[in-house]
Amino acid sequence: MAEQGLLVLFGSQTGTAQDTAERVGREAQRRHLRCRVQALDSCDLANLIHEPLVVFVCATTGQGDPPDNMKMFWRFLFRKSLPASSLCQLDYAVLGLGDSSYPKFNFIAKKLHKRLLQLGGNPLLPVALGDDQHDLGPDAVIDPWLVALWEKILALYPLPPGLEIISPDVRLPPKYTLHYLPEDSPDPEGALLQPAAPRGAPCELQPFPARVVSNQRLTAQAHFQDVRLIEFDIAGSGITFSAGDVVMIQPQNCPEDVQQFCQLLRLEPHRRFVLKPTEPGTSLPPLLPQPCTIQYLVTHYLDISCVPRRSFFELLASFSTNELEREKLQEFSSAQGQEELYSYCNRPRRTTLEVLWDFPHSTCAIPADYLLDLIPRIRPRAFSIASSLLAHPERMQILVAVVRYKTQLSKPRRGLCSTWLASLNPEQGDVRVPLWVKKGGMKFPADPATPVIMIGPGTGVAPFRAAIQERVALGRRGNCLFFGCRHQSKDFYCQTEWEELVTKGFLTLFTAFSRDQEEKVYVQHRIRENGKLVWDLLSSENAHIYLAG
Repeated sequence: MAEQGLLVLFGSQTGTAQDTAERVGREAQRRHLRCRVQALDSCDLANLIHEPLVVFVCATTGQGDPPDNMKMFWRFLFRKSLPASSLCQLDYAVLGLGDSSYPKFNFIAKKLHKRLLQLGGNPLLPVALGDDQHDLGPDAVIDPWLVALWEKILALYPLPPGLEIISPDVRLPPKYTLHYLPEDSPDPEGALLQPAAPRGAPCELQPFPARVVSNQRLTAQAHFQDVRLIEFDIAGSGITFSAGDVVMIQPQNCPEDVQQFCQLLRLEPHRRFVLKPTEPGTSLPPLLPQPCTIQYLVTHYLDISCVPRRSFFELLASFSTNELEREKLQEFSSAQGQEELYSYCNRPRRTTLEVLWDFPHSTCAIPADYLLDLIPRIRPRAFSIASSLLAHPERMQILVAVVRYKTQLSKPRRGLCSTWLASLNPEQGDVRVPLWVKKGGMKFPADPATPVIMIGPGTGVAPFRAAIQERVALGRRGNCLFFGCRHQSKDFYCQTEWEELVTKGFLTLFTAFSRDQEEKVYVQHRIRENGKLVWDLLSSENAHIYLAG
């Protein structure tokens, strides 16, 4: 065990499972166990048979699907060719994170636990099922489960004589140390977002910097919602996509927030640094250039607009030199303080930057070395592609509703990615957005004779615009679209385009403008009114139905 240590593997979509896996890693460090924390897909699966002790932390996404960063592992694990005794040397524990309001609650964790048992693994504990719906969130299950886990592990691998568990009051070393370079070292930033010669298809670790061609507001200026049709030039990227596919976009923080953050933490934006891992064998963050500037780190990497998690308050408390602030931070990071943390942070959607404002004494004491431990990286956002390469070669379009809403806080909440995208003005020069494409869950029929019924209210119409463009380019008729919005004059996206296709006989269009009359009318009313047509298409012509919200 001393040789191998503990391996913590996570499958995480939104970052919660990763945050929990890193918590397990920190607790292992306090027990003097060598520990590696990795995404399931970055683990060498062939070596799993040699691992003595693995903790799996897995979220469930969508309708019982594995997160993106464990899909390859999932396929490998369910190979029929794996012998029943493959994992007979493995002691393991599975922690699931899910939401009991979904029918397939924690489906991935349950199925993983069962499969590891089939392959001869030895479970240290029953599978734990964290639930977002619990008053205290998943921590209500995680906290007691971790206590039981460490009891089991320390019974198997006791602490060497003379070693004690490191107290929670002692701060663990950072994952990386930041080494500042002399002021006159060359500037790395010039080459950061310049299009490189593509090495294979663009992906998360190597996105394509697509040029913004146009950024057009589709809703009336007087309308409360700002919705954009944004077009990118993807010539030379090697990107291909079909209707139903998804584009992943890597957003960045706005300059005002970056400036505020640097002021609060007394950081010099233009200082250059290199990162050095504290533990040998720890890989560097793949999306950060070396060397890097503080400005680049805060703009492109640190998610200062996310709602901070419990682990953030725990680490921030350890830096605090102010007794009042430290007591409050410790309360927020305790099991008993979770309801109060929810009211302070999650309910009003208070951002990391705003929390740092609220704890100024603690904030200015944060050592730069701990920035990457304290604040997670900015996650990419997914958008349905709203155009077809057959209609717009070397181009890609997306439909973006700019997220803006009020909570009890005086300042409106803004979506990081949609606000950034809406702010991009291609007339001000060469504006680029890092992106790559993922296969979507929608597959449109291969048989040209199969009619398609599409129900896409609001920006849910985006994938259907791609599908209709694709099908029209291939000469396929049988396209039926139910579209809904509030007002015909304010948010009827792509109205002219749909009306032209109706005139040419390529599209049957039903619209529901919910607020244009006394009684609210929605797409479901139009479907009911046209029930005979819908049923005829389904029963006689084997039509496929698609729904997007």
